[in-house]
Amino acid sequence: MKKILFSTVALLSLMGAAHAEDLKEFRIGLIGGENEADRLRNHQCLVEKLPAVLGVEKVSLFPAADYDGVIQGLLGGTLDFAELGASGFAKIYLAKQDAVQPILTTVQTDGSKGYYSIMVARKDSGITKLEDLKGKKLGFADPDSTSGYLVPLVSLPKDIGMPVKEFFAETGFGGGHENLVLEVLKGTFDAGTTFGSGVGEFKTGYTSGNLKKMVDKGILNMDDLVELWRSPMIPNGPLVVRTSLNDEMKAKFKQFMMDLPKSDPSCFAAIEGGDFQSFTEVNTDFYAPIIEARKATVGG
Repeated sequence: MKKILFSTVALLSLMGAAHAEDLKEFRIGLIGGENEADRLRNHQCLVEKLPAVLGVEKVSLFPAADYDGVIQGLLGGTLDFAELGASGFAKIYLAKQDAVQPILTTVQTDGSKGYYSIMVARKDSGITKLEDLKGKKLGFADPDSTSGYLVPLVSLPKDIGMPVKEFFAETGFGGGHENLVLEVLKGTFDAGTTFGSGVGEFKTGYTSGNLKKMVDKGILNMDDLVELWRSPMIPNGPLVVRTSLNDEMKAKFKQFMMDLPKSDPSCFAAIEGGDFQSFTEVNTDFYAPIIEARKATVGG
């Protein structure tokens, strides 16, 4: 499989590509936070299936080094589709309201349309509760991550009784969810914030989310971690399409994705990284609380 790499600069250089009415290539952005080879492999089924569905010559995958690479590609009109976290969508919406349209989100196996920010520490650290982290170092996943940064920033103060910067001696970023957990295991951070469905058992990494993906890949043993804190439920992130795509292509793509859990369960599981029930329709209103939280907390 041919790898296609990109940076924000490379994405922006693609500006001026074909208009929607004569689109020959459908461009999919893959947010950072997981090993690049894994992201490419997990989405290969879309590369194989979508050309016939959409009537394009090819489908290309663009794995970004971080969340912002895909965000800038969507803002610049150089990507046609991506699956984002709610905070990433909020960043795009606050910068350019008509850049993308949220069309679908995932439904958990229990029927819920949300997930959780989950704070973990090494089990052998002696840290067993949130209070034990006073004066220690906390790792976040990515500045544009909902569960890995925005929601903890908003929700943690209610549980620790003070702003995050006053409670912890230091905070930092792990460079995406997967790497953040690995850095916690290495001792770079005393604890870190990642995400999971909260459905099922902690010992298996729950039914979906970063912990589950790491367990399934054999790079994480949940016996090495302890859960310290869980956020309120967060809206599952949206699948978004470029607004300027023609309506027929949007409709075909949306229907293909809606059908995917039944038409190709293995492809659905691969691109979503865990066990989910289905997709369901959403619009911008579903993300209004996250948009307001981002606007109030970190700006655009």
